[in-house]
Amino acid sequence: MIKKSIRRGLVAAAALTLSTAALAGTAQASTGAAWLGYGHTTSGTGVWCVQHLVNDYRRASGQATISEDSQWGPQTDGAVRNFQQVFLGSSQADGVVGPATGSKLLNYDWTDSAAGPNGSCQPFVPTYS
Repeated sequence: MIKKSIRRGLVAAAALTLSTAALAGTAQASTGAAWLGYGHTTSGTGVWCVQHLVNDYRRASGQATISEDSQWGPQTDGAVRNFQQVFLGSSQADGVVGPATGSKLLNYDWTDSAAGPNGSCQPFVPTYS
């Protein structure tokens, strides 16, 4: 009886440890997320995240927002290039969201639930860490 109770306690502790580790892993940014832009991924959740995050910057700087339609097009490309010019310099304004641009976008406005260290866009936007 005591052995069964101990065994159940150990199993429960192991399950709790594994579930905690799994949940902690999902809060990490995805260094393996696909790059976004022409010549890379041009549709889907990652593109929506970029559109949404770049709109945070555009609103704050008094610019018109772009459509959040999950499709990479001229508006998204132009908005990303504008963001890159401001935050990375004109030499890096290529319209492609790789780790440098992704990190800046995710860290621009942590009040947005899609951004920040636990934001919903973390797995879909490439970053350094």
